[in-house]
Amino acid sequence: MKADLNRQWRLLDLQKLDTRLSQLDHKLRTLPVLQELSAAQTRSTRADEDLVLARTAVDDVEREITKADQDVQLVRDRAARNSSRLEAGQGSAKELQAMQHEQQTLARRQAELEDVELAVMERAETLRADLVEKERRRTELDEQLSRLEDEHDRASREIDKEREQVEAQRAQIAPGIGDDLLALYDKIREQQGGLAAAPLVQRRCGGCQLELNAGDLARIRSAAEDEVVRCEECRRILVRTAESGL
Repeated sequence: MKADLNRQWRLLDLQKLDTRLSQLDHKLRTLPVLQELSAAQTRSTRADEDLVLARTAVDDVEREITKADQDVQLVRDRAARNSSRLEAGQGSAKELQAMQHEQQTLARRQAELEDVELAVMERAETLRADLVEKERRRTELDEQLSRLEDEHDRASREIDKEREQVEAQRAQIAPGIGDDLLALYDKIREQQGGLAAAPLVQRRCGGCQLELNAGDLARIRSAAEDEVVRCEECRRILVRTAESGL
Protein backbone atom coordinates (compact mmCIF):
# COMPACT_ATOMS: atom_id res chain seq x y z
CA MET A 1 0.00 0.00 0.00
CA LYS A 2 1.16 3.50 -0.83
CA ALA A 3 0.53 6.55 1.34
CA ASP A 4 2.63 9.70 1.54
CA LEU A 5 4.45 10.38 4.78
CA ASN A 6 2.08 13.16 5.80
CA ARG A 7 -0.80 10.68 5.79
CA GLN A 8 1.27 8.16 7.76
CA TRP A 9 2.26 10.79 10.33
CA ARG A 10 -1.40 11.74 10.67
CA LEU A 11 -2.02 8.10 11.40
CA LEU A 12 0.16 8.43 14.51
CA ASP A 13 -1.88 11.42 15.63
CA LEU A 14 -5.05 9.42 15.10
CA GLN A 15 -3.61 6.52 17.07
CA LYS A 16 -2.87 8.82 20.01
CA LEU A 17 -6.47 10.02 20.00
CA ASP A 18 -7.86 6.49 19.73
CA THR A 19 -5.59 5.36 22.55
CA ARG A 20 -6.89 8.22 24.68
CA LEU A 21 -10.49 7.23 23.88
CA SER A 22 -9.74 3.68 24.99
CA GLN A 23 -8.19 5.03 28.17
CA LEU A 24 -11.28 7.11 28.83
CA ASP A 25 -13.52 4.09 28.32
CA HIS A 26 -11.39 2.11 30.76
CA LYS A 27 -11.43 4.99 33.23
CA LEU A 28 -15.22 5.16 33.05
CA ARG A 29 -15.54 1.40 33.64
CA THR A 30 -13.12 1.41 36.56
CA LEU A 31 -14.07 4.56 38.45
CA PRO A 32 -13.30 3.96 42.16
CA VAL A 33 -16.77 5.17 43.05
CA LEU A 34 -18.30 2.28 41.08
CA GLN A 35 -17.05 -0.24 43.63
CA GLU A 36 -18.42 1.86 46.48
CA LEU A 37 -21.69 2.30 44.62
CA SER A 38 -22.02 -1.43 43.98
CA ALA A 39 -21.37 -2.22 47.66
CA ALA A 40 -23.87 0.43 48.74
CA GLN A 41 -26.50 -0.96 46.35
CA THR A 42 -25.95 -4.44 47.80
CA ARG A 43 -26.38 -3.07 51.33
CA SER A 44 -29.45 -1.18 50.17
CA THR A 45 -31.03 -4.35 48.76
CA ARG A 46 -30.38 -6.20 52.00
CA ALA A 47 -31.75 -3.28 53.99
CA ASP A 48 -34.95 -3.37 51.92
CA GLU A 49 -35.31 -7.08 52.60
CA ASP A 50 -34.67 -6.58 56.32
CA LEU A 51 -37.18 -3.74 56.38
CA VAL A 52 -39.88 -5.89 54.78
CA LEU A 53 -39.26 -8.61 57.37
CA ALA A 54 -39.29 -6.09 60.22
CA ARG A 55 -42.56 -4.54 59.04
CA THR A 56 -44.10 -7.98 58.63
CA ALA A 57 -43.00 -8.92 62.15
CA VAL A 58 -44.57 -5.75 63.58
CA ASP A 59 -47.81 -6.35 61.65
CA ASP A 60 -47.91 -9.92 62.94
CA VAL A 61 -47.32 -8.93 66.56
CA GLU A 62 -49.93 -6.18 66.29
CA ARG A 63 -52.43 -8.83 65.27
CA GLU A 64 -51.28 -10.95 68.22
CA ILE A 65 -51.90 -8.01 70.56
CA THR A 66 -55.39 -7.54 69.13
CA LYS A 67 -56.12 -11.25 69.52
CA ALA A 68 -54.73 -11.33 73.09
CA ASP A 69 -56.77 -8.25 74.03
CA GLN A 70 -59.90 -9.81 72.60
CA ASP A 71 -59.26 -13.02 74.55
CA VAL A 72 -58.86 -11.06 77.79
CA GLN A 73 -61.95 -9.01 77.07
CA LEU A 74 -64.05 -12.12 76.48
CA VAL A 75 -63.08 -13.45 79.92
CA ARG A 76 -63.73 -10.05 81.51
CA ASP A 77 -67.15 -9.84 79.91
CA ARG A 78 -68.03 -13.34 81.08
CA ALA A 79 -66.84 -12.57 84.59
CA ALA A 80 -68.82 -9.29 84.61
CA ARG A 81 -72.04 -11.10 83.61
CA ASN A 82 -71.51 -13.71 86.30
CA SER A 83 -70.82 -11.02 88.86
CA SER A 84 -74.06 -9.24 87.97
CA ARG A 85 -76.06 -12.45 88.32
CA LEU A 86 -74.40 -13.30 91.61
CA GLU A 87 -75.10 -9.83 92.99
CA ALA A 88 -78.68 -10.09 91.85
CA GLY A 89 -78.98 -13.62 93.27
CA GLN A 90 -80.30 -14.94 89.98
CA GLY A 91 -80.50 -18.74 89.79
CA SER A 92 -80.70 -21.63 92.21
CA ALA A 93 -78.21 -22.14 95.01
CA LYS A 94 -76.49 -24.80 92.94
CA GLU A 95 -76.23 -22.49 89.94
CA LEU A 96 -74.90 -19.67 92.06
CA GLN A 97 -72.31 -21.97 93.60
CA ALA A 98 -71.26 -23.07 90.11
CA MET A 99 -70.95 -19.46 89.02
CA GLN A 100 -68.76 -18.67 92.02
CA HIS A 101 -66.50 -21.55 91.07
CA GLU A 102 -66.43 -20.36 87.46
CA GLN A 103 -65.52 -16.87 88.66
CA GLN A 104 -62.43 -18.27 90.30
CA THR A 105 -61.56 -20.16 87.12
CA LEU A 106 -62.16 -17.04 85.04
CA ALA A 107 -59.95 -14.97 87.34
CA ARG A 108 -57.10 -17.42 86.87
CA ARG A 109 -57.73 -17.55 83.14
CA GLN A 110 -57.78 -13.75 82.94
CA ALA A 111 -54.48 -13.54 84.79
CA GLU A 112 -52.92 -16.07 82.39
CA LEU A 113 -54.22 -14.23 79.34
CA GLU A 114 -53.05 -10.89 80.67
CA ASP A 115 -49.58 -12.38 81.19
CA VAL A 116 -49.66 -13.57 77.59
CA GLU A 117 -50.81 -10.14 76.43
CA LEU A 118 -48.05 -8.43 78.42
CA ALA A 119 -45.42 -10.73 76.92
CA VAL A 120 -46.73 -10.00 73.42
CA MET A 121 -46.72 -6.25 74.12
CA GLU A 122 -43.11 -6.43 75.34
CA ARG A 123 -42.13 -8.33 72.21
CA ALA A 124 -44.00 -5.77 70.13
CA GLU A 125 -42.04 -2.96 71.76
CA THR A 126 -38.77 -4.67 70.82
CA LEU A 127 -39.94 -5.28 67.26
CA ARG A 128 -41.13 -1.69 66.85
CA ALA A 129 -37.76 -0.41 68.07
CA ASP A 130 -36.04 -2.73 65.60
CA LEU A 131 -38.25 -1.42 62.80
CA VAL A 132 -37.43 2.19 63.68
CA GLU A 133 -33.71 1.36 63.61
CA LYS A 134 -34.01 -0.37 60.23
CA GLU A 135 -35.95 2.59 58.82
CA ARG A 136 -33.23 4.92 60.09
CA ARG A 137 -30.61 2.72 58.46
CA ARG A 138 -32.61 2.69 55.24
CA THR A 139 -32.65 6.50 55.24
CA GLU A 140 -28.88 6.62 55.80
CA LEU A 141 -28.31 4.24 52.89
CA ASP A 142 -30.56 6.32 50.64
CA GLU A 143 -28.48 9.39 51.44
CA GLN A 144 -25.26 7.46 50.85
CA LEU A 145 -26.52 6.10 47.53
CA SER A 146 -27.58 9.57 46.43
CA ARG A 147 -24.15 10.97 47.29
CA LEU A 148 -22.32 8.18 45.45
CA GLU A 149 -24.58 8.47 42.41
CA ASP A 150 -23.93 12.22 42.27
CA GLU A 151 -20.19 11.55 42.53
CA HIS A 152 -20.40 8.99 39.73
CA ASP A 153 -22.43 11.36 37.56
CA ARG A 154 -19.88 14.15 38.03
CA ALA A 155 -16.97 11.87 37.15
CA SER A 156 -18.86 10.49 34.14
CA ARG A 157 -19.65 13.98 32.87
CA GLU A 158 -15.97 14.97 33.09
CA ILE A 159 -14.97 11.88 31.11
CA ASP A 160 -17.74 12.45 28.56
CA LYS A 161 -16.62 16.07 28.15
CA GLU A 162 -13.05 15.02 27.39
CA ARG A 163 -14.30 12.24 25.09
CA GLU A 164 -16.26 14.79 23.06
CA GLN A 165 -13.15 16.93 22.70
CA VAL A 166 -11.02 13.97 21.60
CA GLU A 167 -13.68 12.76 19.18
CA ALA A 168 -13.88 16.26 17.68
CA GLN A 169 -10.11 16.22 17.09
CA ARG A 170 -10.38 12.74 15.60
CA ALA A 171 -13.08 13.89 13.21
CA GLN A 172 -10.71 16.56 11.92
CA ILE A 173 -7.75 14.22 11.44
CA ALA A 174 -9.38 11.05 10.07
CA PRO A 175 -10.55 12.45 6.69
CA GLY A 176 -6.98 13.48 5.79
CA ILE A 177 -5.65 9.95 6.17
CA GLY A 178 -7.48 8.45 3.23
CA ASP A 179 -10.02 5.64 3.09
CA ASP A 180 -7.54 2.95 2.09
CA LEU A 181 -5.04 3.61 4.88
CA LEU A 182 -7.81 4.22 7.40
CA ALA A 183 -9.46 0.89 6.51
CA LEU A 184 -6.17 -0.95 7.07
CA TYR A 185 -5.65 0.89 10.34
CA ASP A 186 -9.15 0.00 11.58
CA LYS A 187 -8.68 -3.65 10.62
CA ILE A 188 -5.39 -3.91 12.51
CA ARG A 189 -6.85 -2.09 15.52
CA GLU A 190 -9.60 -4.70 15.71
CA GLN A 191 -7.07 -7.53 15.49
CA GLN A 192 -4.50 -6.03 17.85
CA GLY A 193 -6.82 -4.75 20.54
CA GLY A 194 -6.56 -1.05 19.83
CA LEU A 195 -2.98 -0.30 18.82
CA ALA A 196 -2.59 -0.38 15.03
CA ALA A 197 0.06 2.20 14.17
CA ALA A 198 3.31 2.92 15.95
CA PRO A 199 6.47 4.86 15.23
CA LEU A 200 9.75 3.19 14.46
CA VAL A 201 12.06 4.63 17.12
CA GLN A 202 15.76 3.79 17.31
CA ARG A 203 15.15 0.60 15.28
CA ARG A 204 12.52 -0.55 17.72
CA CYS A 205 8.81 -1.07 16.99
CA GLY A 206 6.71 1.28 19.11
CA GLY A 207 3.95 -1.32 19.15
CA CYS A 208 5.50 -4.57 20.34
CA GLN A 209 8.66 -2.82 21.62
CA LEU A 210 10.91 -5.36 19.89
CA GLU A 211 14.09 -4.27 18.13
CA LEU A 212 14.01 -5.06 14.43
CA ASN A 213 16.63 -7.42 13.04
CA ALA A 214 19.08 -6.40 10.37
CA GLY A 215 17.03 -7.93 7.56
CA ASP A 216 13.84 -6.10 8.50
CA LEU A 217 15.74 -2.84 8.90
CA ALA A 218 17.28 -3.28 5.47
CA ARG A 219 13.86 -3.94 3.97
CA ILE A 220 12.39 -0.82 5.56
CA ARG A 221 15.44 1.27 4.69
CA SER A 222 15.13 0.34 1.04
CA ALA A 223 11.35 0.84 0.90
CA ALA A 224 10.01 3.88 -0.87
CA GLU A 225 9.13 6.84 1.32
CA ASP A 226 5.43 6.44 0.58
CA GLU A 227 5.44 2.67 1.13
CA VAL A 228 3.36 1.61 4.15
CA VAL A 229 5.56 -0.82 6.07
CA ARG A 230 4.59 -3.15 8.88
CA CYS A 231 6.35 -4.83 11.77
CA GLU A 232 7.05 -8.47 10.99
CA GLU A 233 6.48 -9.42 14.63
CA CYS A 234 3.19 -7.71 15.56
CA ARG A 235 2.00 -6.72 12.06
CA ARG A 236 1.28 -3.16 13.12
CA ILE A 237 1.88 -0.27 10.76
CA LEU A 238 5.35 1.15 11.33
CA VAL A 239 5.69 4.86 10.66
CA ARG A 240 9.19 6.11 9.90
CA THR A 241 10.27 9.29 11.63
CA ALA A 242 13.49 11.26 12.12
CA GLU A 243 14.12 9.13 15.19
CA SER A 244 13.81 5.78 13.46
CA GLY A 245 17.58 5.24 13.37
CA LEU A 246 17.64 4.09 9.79
